[in-house]
Amino acid sequence: MKHETTHSSAETPAKGFSPGFAALGLEAALLTTLDTLGYEEPTPIQREAIPPLLAGRDLLGQAETGTGKTAAFTLPLLQRIAHSARRCPSALILVPTRELAIQVGEAVTRYGKELRISVLPVYGGQAIGPQFYALRRGVDVVVATPGRALDHIHRKTLQLKTIQMVVLDEADEMLDMGFAEDLDAILEQTPKERQTALFSATMPFRIASIAKRYLKEPVEIKIAKEPLKAGAAPRVHQTAYIVARQHKVAALARILDMEAPKSALVFCRTRIEVDELTAMLTGCGYKAEAIHGGMNQPQRDRVMSAFRSGQTELLVATDVAARGLDIPSVSHVVNYDLPMSPEGYVHRIGRTGRAGREGVAITVIDPREQRLLWNIEQLTKAKIVVMPVPTVADLRTKRLARTKSAIEEVLAAGELHLFRAVLASLAEQGDPMEVAAAAIKLAFRMQGGERKEYDIPAVSGKPPERPSMAQRPMGDPRGRAGSMLPREGQGRPFNAPGRGGRKVGMAKMYIGAGKEAG
Repeated sequence: MKHETTHSSAETPAKGFSPGFAALGLEAALLTTLDTLGYEEPTPIQREAIPPLLAGRDLLGQAETGTGKTAAFTLPLLQRIAHSARRCPSALILVPTRELAIQVGEAVTRYGKELRISVLPVYGGQAIGPQFYALRRGVDVVVATPGRALDHIHRKTLQLKTIQMVVLDEADEMLDMGFAEDLDAILEQTPKERQTALFSATMPFRIASIAKRYLKEPVEIKIAKEPLKAGAAPRVHQTAYIVARQHKVAALARILDMEAPKSALVFCRTRIEVDELTAMLTGCGYKAEAIHGGMNQPQRDRVMSAFRSGQTELLVATDVAARGLDIPSVSHVVNYDLPMSPEGYVHRIGRTGRAGREGVAITVIDPREQRLLWNIEQLTKAKIVVMPVPTVADLRTKRLARTKSAIEEVLAAGELHLFRAVLASLAEQGDPMEVAAAAIKLAFRMQGGERKEYDIPAVSGKPPERPSMAQRPMGDPRGRAGSMLPREGQGRPFNAPGRGGRKVGMAKMYIGAGKEAG
């Protein structure tokens, strides 16, 4: 059922509060909190989701990250449980990662301040003892990763018989991380009459399957991207650079030199690649830190604190580690490796260009991955502009422009009397223009402008041709040779190499060797 927002004539906005939120039916305590936090108008997902959730309806919501969906489910949840028996779990929020558990837990605490709601984030990587104690003492809302929630259920330290509402946040991410069976086991422990809300950035078949099993006649909401106004630039400018694998690090360094990002999230596929790339970028002079699943919580907290404060410019991460990270503003997202699915690409670049800001998404690929880039374009319906890797001359021009800009800022700021005497002394010895040029050269050198650098060999940016009927390989009547994307949840990842068809004159043989053969 598609949802159309309607309000009964009996609803009247509470006096003294934002009419936008008051008209949704939220009670005074929550409106007071929103007013204190400076919230004025609900976002589209909040406007569409809050009324049906307040009415007790199940909900299936699709919205991008950064659209305000946490408040969209938290505010109705708090209003529902505010007058329930306290100190036994009344609401369960399931999220894919520990970072998101912390983030959502903080949001529930913030919005529920006036209601004195107690919240407990429960996730792996944290000592389980304090969680035992907190659950035994009693909490109103549990925010948990599926694995740790199931662990507590098996230990009988988390009882779900009093749960009134369950929220599955970023459900597609939880399925991608292999939590499908855990979710089934957890939801089976909750009361049948519970209210359930499911939120997902994408809506593959697996999500529809879960919704069919666990949601009762849900209101369906889809918040589309706001259309661009005529002549407006897209929020996220997407570019790709095609370079031989042995030159990828050098190419990335060159691109970063050109872009000079204030804060960038760099994605790799594996922990080893994250550590290796971080070491290389640090060696190139960048302030880079790594974050991945092999790090303990204190290490992750230190890295995130440095990144949020601006001490670190580049955060190099795996997809799993980056999910749920509370990063309010990232100027650039870099795909050093392509993700395992087009949906993964959408999740990655959703980290930039938030809240009306412009963002930049950069992808560095080797020539063999060009078809995968085309697949992403087809699924996302977005143009990814293939650019040549900047040359040494390009970089020199950019650095000179930055030096000029920096000098103009100093001139505008004034207070140069201390240096005029030095200039006057030097001008007596030679041409003032030569003196100024020497000063600019010194500033240029301090930016690394005179480093010994080489051009990175170019490769063809032309995408591979699709095979024609005459070119179709033997054993593949469709002629796709492993290039077709598998259906969601089936087959190999979309960037895995194809196995190819059978060779002419060869036959397949199947031999049952048994388990002992390995």
